[in-house]
Amino acid sequence: MHQPEQDHALLLESRTVLPTDHGVFTTCAYTFGDVTHVAMLMGDPAQAEAPIVRMHSECLTGDTLGSHRCDCGDQLEAALQAIAAEGTGILLYLRGHEGRGIGLAAKLRAYALQDEGMDTVDANRALGLPDDARDYTAAAEMLRHLGSPTVRLLSSNPAKAEALTSLGITVADRVVLPVLDRPENSHYLQTKRQRMRHDPLAGRVAVEEDTFPVYRTLAEHSEVIAQLAQSADGFIAARGGDAEFVSGEADRTHLHHLRAAVEAVLVGATTVTRDNPQLTVRAVEGENPVRVLLDPRARIPVTSRVLQSPDARTLWLVGQDAEVPTEVGEHVEVVRLPEGTTQTSGEQVSGGKDGPAGTSVDPAAVLRVVREHVSGSILVEGGGKSVSAFLSAGLLDRLFLTVAPVLIGDGVPGVRFEGSAVMGEALRAPFRRYTFEDDVCTEFVLSEAAREHDATYPRPGQRHQGA
Repeated sequence: MHQPEQDHALLLESRTVLPTDHGVFTTCAYTFGDVTHVAMLMGDPAQAEAPIVRMHSECLTGDTLGSHRCDCGDQLEAALQAIAAEGTGILLYLRGHEGRGIGLAAKLRAYALQDEGMDTVDANRALGLPDDARDYTAAAEMLRHLGSPTVRLLSSNPAKAEALTSLGITVADRVVLPVLDRPENSHYLQTKRQRMRHDPLAGRVAVEEDTFPVYRTLAEHSEVIAQLAQSADGFIAARGGDAEFVSGEADRTHLHHLRAAVEAVLVGATTVTRDNPQLTVRAVEGENPVRVLLDPRARIPVTSRVLQSPDARTLWLVGQDAEVPTEVGEHVEVVRLPEGTTQTSGEQVSGGKDGPAGTSVDPAAVLRVVREHVSGSILVEGGGKSVSAFLSAGLLDRLFLTVAPVLIGDGVPGVRFEGSAVMGEALRAPFRRYTFEDDVCTEFVLSEAAREHDATYPRPGQRHQGA
């Protein structure tokens, strides 16, 4: 970090009230040297033992213009939300920090070099500029003036905590804000993690309910999500159908958390026939979701666990003309799919084919039927055709796709859908990444509704659990 060449006196210029989308903040303008900074306070931070504090570097392109090349705008919104959720805290908006202190023009020149293939560090160095030219002396002086010499810092950058410590501010804890990587800034953020010591997006985490705010988000909203674990070469099972186990125990615990968070879990007939799953919550605490079996031809064996075990209410979705056996548990409710939901020709409607006869299913029509029985979040758990059908139809709010470090070579395919002819039209979405032991799970946030749920869900910053 840059060290100041001379001392300056801190001057409080004004103090007023600023109503925002996140609540009402007391806003102070401070001049330090020839730069005016802003402090936004909620509650009475001076009375807190260690209030949460975000030192936010000015970023015109990210904060104001909505650029996706960085995560500055997302971090600003997340910080204000975290402070509002806690009810007490400080956001220091530090001007003169554009482009990690190199200025707007130089930052845009560095962007041009990044367009040619350089990362953010090499671009700065090619221009003869430091990796990070920011000075936090003004921030330390503002915190002292506000009566907060001890803070919990909202930041994934350990250098910020070190800078404050060197300036006499005690950093009692450093709290990471879980914001989404975007396709446009993923390489930039990865460079900061690899070359500038920023915390990893997610390290080897303990899969507990409070580790991932998304579990509570799903429980409190009504989304359609999907989960799939596949090999590195894209298969969910071996050629003979054996899928035990593609991913490891931590990923399966994550799956059970998802089941506990949703109201219903939906699977296709092939998954039930091949795996004979229970579709219950066993690895974590929580209630079993409603089981939804998508089986237009009623070909699930009557001896299957889902049709015999009373552990969860079960909806058996079958076609109008399908013959349904009567030797099933009382927990099973047979639901006839409306005419037009399925076709028996070779032509697909908008989803994957269900079974060797070529029965195809309209995922949107299936979802309408399910919504007549459940109102909360729905998890499409399998198999690959069902998940791909809902994804291709644009019905998923989120997709949790886990890749295991195994090569199957030839087996049951995972995600498959009719894609674009060119990479520029490929499906891209904001995402988070988690490492579950040896497996890597990517959470694609596909819909505007899901992104809104992430932005508005009231949660404080989440402590990083990385390795």
